Amino acid sequence: MRSLTHVFAALLVAVAVVACGSDSSSSSSTPTSTPAQSTPATGQIKKNAANASVSLKIGSKNFTEQKVLGEIYAQGLAAAGYKTTTDLNLGDEQTALKALKGGQIDAYPEYTGTALLSFFKTPASELPKDPQAAYEKAKADFEKEGLTAFPPTPFTDSNEVAVTQATAQKLGLKNISDLSAKAKTLTLYGTPECRQRMDCLLGLEKIYGLKFKKFVPVAPDQRHEVLQSGRADVSIVFTTDPQIKRNKEVLLEDDKGMFPPYNSTLVMKQATAEKAGADLPKVLDLIQKPLTDDAMQELDARVDLDKKEPAEVAKEYLSETGLVK
Repeated sequence: MRSLTHVFAALLVAVAVVACGSDSSSSSSTPTSTPAQSTPATGQIKKNAANASVSLKIGSKNFTEQKVLGEIYAQGLAAAGYKTTTDLNLGDEQTALKALKGGQIDAYPEYTGTALLSFFKTPASELPKDPQAAYEKAKADFEKEGLTAFPPTPFTDSNEVAVTQATAQKLGLKNISDLSAKAKTLTLYGTPECRQRMDCLLGLEKIYGLKFKKFVPVAPDQRHEVLQSGRADVSIVFTTDPQIKRNKEVLLEDDKGMFPPYNSTLVMKQATAEKAGADLPKVLDLIQKPLTDDAMQELDARVDLDKKEPAEVAKEYLSETGLVK
């Protein structure tokens, strides 16, 4: 893990050079919650009295990163004067989208690649490889359903195929394709919805032609534990999971391009976005600019490894970036 002080210090350098950059630090340190020494040039969230008439319930799916993002949006928007509440830990992406469409929540963060594959059934051969192109396609598809997808975060959090170093060395694994002759003897673990997703088990079967000995559904927070305990030979993980570095896990190369870009975008009903006014996209832009890959991994680490609550970590993020005093 690394300190956000280092992560945002790198961001400050980039901002000074290109006005709104998103560089990342390569140094490591012991985990700390020391506030950043300077306020990022992205600016501070200002309270707007006109926003007080708008209530927004922010939701999230059922894993660490989503809960942290949900809290960041809720607290950041509250600092801008909106009345916010949260309904986190909703479940998988289908559950979250249903909650949004049904009015149970007003917004939640979704990943562009997940939306394209799970909601809009984009064929793997047509998935954009460019993050901006993936966002534009997802945005257009959401608009057809009366939903607004706001500009995405700098960070991307992709599904990846992980094995331990021992397994990689023993079986000579570097690419996902290397599993083709060995999958029938291996047990794969993934979240319950993995069975139906083209960026998970379904895609591994259809695109890579892999037939595993067994697939076992597991809760999101257990995907690394089952790998380290030996119950899983292969596990589907997220690229921003801090356990990858801590456990020195090996991510197999997606040599057939199965995984699209997975930048996070806040999704909201168009009517709600219009009611929230012109201030909303400006505040969201401020909130998201410092969310680089390194920053998101550090925030996830504070929950998964340091055992802090998502609400506390979100408050630290907004403070350390200078977004909220």
